[in-house]
Amino acid sequence: MAIKANLFIDQGTDYSTFINLVDTNDNILSLAGYTSSAQLKKTYSSSNSVSFNTSLQVSNGVIQLSLTSSQTANIVAGRYVYDVVVKSSSNVVSRIVEGIVTVTPRVTV
Repeated sequence: MAIKANLFIDQGTDYSTFINLVDTNDNILSLAGYTSSAQLKKTYSSSNSVSFNTSLQVSNGVIQLSLTSSQTANIVAGRYVYDVVVKSSSNVVSRIVEGIVTVTPRVTV
């Protein structure tokens, strides 16, 4: 089951956040052999999406999500849904985080 975490992104700015993965005993999870992906959409059934850039810190159990200022500038201010999935080397796919993304509008262009 994925944890719930809401994100807030300022339109037209660079965005980055980190997800620290630990087991039930607070031990760091190794991400060796894993890949990750993450997207945001207006609704769960929307065909249009924005893909986060993801990078793994394998031994630290950290996934970084990021968007460039160009990417966030092209997202209309409002509420969206997102999730983050990881895929193991044996092709097991797990959703680890999901939630609401609020994109706040910019004033300065």
